Amino acid sequence: MVALQVHFLLLPSLMSILGAAQYVMQDAALLSYIDQRFLSLERRLEKCSQDLLEYVDEFRELSKAALARLARLSTDKAELKGEVENLLTRVEHAQRDIDYFGSLTDSNACVEVHEDLLEQQLLEEAEEKKRLKLMLNASCDHMLAGIRSLKVVKKTGGKHGSWMKDPGKKHAKIYLLSGSVNNVILEFANIMTFMENNQTLKARRVPLPVPWEGTGHVIYQGFLFYHRHSSLNEIVKFHLQRRNVADQMLLPGAGRIPAYQLSPQTKIDLALDEQGLWALHAEPETGGNIVLTKINPVAMAVEHSWDTPCSSRDAEAAFMACNTLHVVYNSPSGGSSRIQCVYDVLGALNARTNPGLHFPKRQGGHSSVHYNPKERQLFAWGDGSQIIYKLHTEQKV
Repeated sequence: MVALQVHFLLLPSLMSILGAAQYVMQDAALLSYIDQRFLSLERRLEKCSQDLLEYVDEFRELSKAALARLARLSTDKAELKGEVENLLTRVEHAQRDIDYFGSLTDSNACVEVHEDLLEQQLLEEAEEKKRLKLMLNASCDHMLAGIRSLKVVKKTGGKHGSWMKDPGKKHAKIYLLSGSVNNVILEFANIMTFMENNQTLKARRVPLPVPWEGTGHVIYQGFLFYHRHSSLNEIVKFHLQRRNVADQMLLPGAGRIPAYQLSPQTKIDLALDEQGLWALHAEPETGGNIVLTKINPVAMAVEHSWDTPCSSRDAEAAFMACNTLHVVYNSPSGGSSRIQCVYDVLGALNARTNPGLHFPKRQGGHSSVHYNPKERQLFAWGDGSQIIYKLHTEQKV
């Protein structure tokens, strides 16, 4: 009986010891599995390192081969370039030889061809000069010899402006265009009305549909010709009595730079002389020299253009008189004006610099200078004053 009780007391202890042993065996198996997995990962990492080293070695070998190939290509390129240059030299030598032998066999023919071309050019130049003389009426035979005197007619308006008369036979009206941008013309019955103190009250106001730009306008045969404001090179023909735009045209090459350095507000300067309507402007392609263009006022079309040697640098104005351009120069500070370049389009005077034509003593500059061929006078605007210069002319030699 006692033994049986002892047996029942030892049985739970034995069961507890057996359970603990079983857990120890399971932990040992787990640790063994984990150890095997780490060994496997180490072997795989070692293999990856070996593969990477092999790839690096292969890439180095490939880079060496590519560099060697590029070096060979560079050498081949240099050799090919040398061969091409040698071939070009041989071709040039052969071409010179061919030209030489050709000149020996055909020298007489070449001389004849050159003489024919020269003769043809001379004939064309003669025909062109003849055409220009017919177009410009070669009977204009006088030239400007000096400026005799000045008369300050009025002082009205600002620094910039122009005033003029229509050079037609029956026109006595005076026109005042004040400012470098405006759209109203003042028309006076005659110069005496203009000179009166209350002249603005007696003026007829003529509004324009589009404003002008600069001071290079002219009035000719009842029309006002002017450079349209905010346009590059549009010239407007305005009928003064009907008050409408009769026509317009574009002047090629004009409007990009001022016609005169000292009058930057004027890009296109229109002018009149015995032969009609002209346009003066400067172009960058001519180095800033003045370009002279003859315009047909009826068709509003260009008849002919000349690239003159007269520079726009230090120029303040210019005018035409008897087919001849006269450019007025001054100093930037405004000194004594002088005509320093004269260009005759028919070549009688060619181009003359420093012809010795000085304006009468007067300090200041000109905003505009316009020639009236009927009266052979200059109508100028200088620092708000309206001035008339009387001219001395001589026969062309």
